[in-house]
Amino acid sequence: MSKLGNLGARLHRGEIGYDFVGNRKIWYSLSILITITAIVGLAVRGLNMGIEFQGGAVFTTPKTSVSVAQAQEYAEEASGHDAIVQKLGDGKLRIQVAGIETKEADRVSTELAKDLKVDENDVTGELVGPSWGEQIANKAWQGLGIFLVLVVIYLAIAFEWRMAVAAFVALIHDITITVGIYALVGFEVTPGTVIGLLTILGYSLYDTVVVFDSLKEQTKDITKQTRWTYSDVANRSINSTLVRSINTTVVALLPVAGLLFIGGGFLGAGMLNDISLSLFVGLAAGAYSSIFIATPLVADLKEREPQMKALKKRVLAKRAQAAAKGEPLTAGAAVEPEGDEPDDSAAAVVGPRNQPASRSRGRGRPSGKRR
Repeated sequence: MSKLGNLGARLHRGEIGYDFVGNRKIWYSLSILITITAIVGLAVRGLNMGIEFQGGAVFTTPKTSVSVAQAQEYAEEASGHDAIVQKLGDGKLRIQVAGIETKEADRVSTELAKDLKVDENDVTGELVGPSWGEQIANKAWQGLGIFLVLVVIYLAIAFEWRMAVAAFVALIHDITITVGIYALVGFEVTPGTVIGLLTILGYSLYDTVVVFDSLKEQTKDITKQTRWTYSDVANRSINSTLVRSINTTVVALLPVAGLLFIGGGFLGAGMLNDISLSLFVGLAAGAYSSIFIATPLVADLKEREPQMKALKKRVLAKRAQAAAKGEPLTAGAAVEPEGDEPDDSAAAVVGPRNQPASRSRGRGRPSGKRR
């Protein structure tokens, strides 16, 4: 843990770092590939909509020795419709049959009890109307639309429109991947899934805003210095918050993984599967997009501005001048030709310098008194 803390401190001070922004084309390509896969999966397989959205009946049987596959066969023969069977943790079966009405439900319940060799009175049935699920879906879409509009407005006011656009793209990226994986895995979409999707939007946005806030602070008066381009500072912002993002993501994923793999897998709690899969995929996608998509996209948009183009030109020219003199220089390092006074405004922009100040600094200058 001490090594991880030391690594985080060094990342925050800018002593070490990874060029996330410089390798943005790799991240963009990877995200496009994953997104296309998710869209294809959604188009080919579609979503396995739960009975709450289709209407039908849900039967719960007592503990039985009949397997899930055999129970599904019995249910489909009795109803004439596709059935979904889940084995609950106590050995009971939950059987969903979409598209049947009250009269059919009574008959199906009787036949199921006979086939499963259980008492008919122990088989409970619940009818669900499709209108209720449709109302939930409509409300969810309305809530999602309002949320995205408010997010864009808030970020445009609190930061700037480029950051609002980048955050919006990251959110759409996270939603698309999560929904696509749901289609590929074949998990049932229930109201719990909708709750999970809406929850991950807030988490994804939180992680993105943390980086944006650091970027906003470090780019104040950036055009008054010639050491760093906007992309350099954006890269520094990602590195300075990297360990924090990883820690919060891991801490959030651990209990969700417990719900998904233990609660849903071993205990057979279907509702836990519905909400935990969307949370697990969404949290991971949100952490990825805030680091690899949102901030590099902001840097791309900002570098198109005339002021930032001019700044980049000056920075590259100064680095070329330093290289010609044989001075060691890396991307984002400070460059001070001998005889020039240090630019204090630059230090305020990007924080501590990567190289320690010379002990003999100021000697030989009229105003270079040692303090």
